[in-house]
Amino acid sequence: MKALQFNVNVPRFVAAKTLRALFGNSVFYKGPVKTIHLADVPEPGLITPDWVKIRTLYCGFCGSDLNLILLHDSPSASPFTSFPCIIGHEMVGEIVETGARVSGFSPGDIVTVNPGLTCAVREISPLCGPCAAGRSSNCENFAEGSLPPGMFLGITRGMNGGFAPYVSAHKSQLYKVPKGLSLEAAVMTEPLAVALQAVFDNMPQSGEKIFVIGGGVIGNLIIQCIRTLAPDCGIFLMEPSDFAADLAKTAGADEIVPAKDVFGRTKAITGARIYKPMLGMRMPMGGFHRIYDTVAGSATLNLSMRLLAAMGTLSVVGIGGDVNLDLTALWLKLQTIKGVYAYGMVEWEGRKQHVFEIALDLMKNKKIQAEPLVTHKFALEDYEQMIAVNLNKREHRAMKTVVAFS
Repeated sequence: MKALQFNVNVPRFVAAKTLRALFGNSVFYKGPVKTIHLADVPEPGLITPDWVKIRTLYCGFCGSDLNLILLHDSPSASPFTSFPCIIGHEMVGEIVETGARVSGFSPGDIVTVNPGLTCAVREISPLCGPCAAGRSSNCENFAEGSLPPGMFLGITRGMNGGFAPYVSAHKSQLYKVPKGLSLEAAVMTEPLAVALQAVFDNMPQSGEKIFVIGGGVIGNLIIQCIRTLAPDCGIFLMEPSDFAADLAKTAGADEIVPAKDVFGRTKAITGARIYKPMLGMRMPMGGFHRIYDTVAGSATLNLSMRLLAAMGTLSVVGIGGDVNLDLTALWLKLQTIKGVYAYGMVEWEGRKQHVFEIALDLMKNKKIQAEPLVTHKFALEDYEQMIAVNLNKREHRAMKTVVAFS
């Protein structure tokens, strides 16, 4: 079968990085040193009787997929990946075969897949601390056990990611898609789970003023989650794209804050007092109670820490590399900075539930509108066009792009 395969070695890494300066980002997905290509790979089987085989219906293209292709990822995560790999971790599909030890799932079931390659998936016992605590996507054994290194489907050579017609998955990774929920909504389960977990881990309180940086897919979903879980908060967004900003206002943002007047609007919205140091960025005293930074570069993180009120909490949602930070606001305002990655178990409506379950339920009950964020569909063989669209979402008025399998 044809699948979208990523592979890189040191010579290719150096060549691609060098040629990028001359020819731009297209060198990473076109030409002799590209990191991604269509490959002929065998159809996957059942790894053990605890696994199922799934026919892929849709797979979403994530910002982390793009960062991988463009070689933007930090080398710090390299021990927890293995190549070559079939990328793609946002998927919905139909079960076509089940192992002998799989119960509760049958051929014909439409499922979405939690892509995390955890202790349970790797057949490791006893469970590590995060897995035992219900945060298995932060497993400590991503390079151990019965599978090659990989944090999730799409960055391990041991099993296919979702940009392939068929995928194998462990029974612990499966969640049934509710009847009546569209495939376009179901393929958004994983990114919605990311947004939900970020909000559960930094839950706004009644009447607070919230600031979101970046109105892309995750930023939009964070706004929807806050509007659903803490409806009387004020939600403010900084986003340069008019298209994304308009979608964010539909999703529940109260105001789009222009970057050029972010300090003035922070003063007007929160009552903060703005002080000008001898050098550098202005320092508000007061500010937003909680900030969710979906970009997480040096510029936005430094801005977030300035705009955050004393004893406020900043969620670092974007996955960046090395950053340079002025930590003055951190100690001056007694701030908390939280890492955000993946999803797990949370208390919701009186019981412990996995965030995937909550995401599916919220979409089924029309409390979260994720389907409209799917703006572009491609065939697998059109992957170069899909990457080009993701490199210029603003021009193409794109949010989530997906591969649709016939």
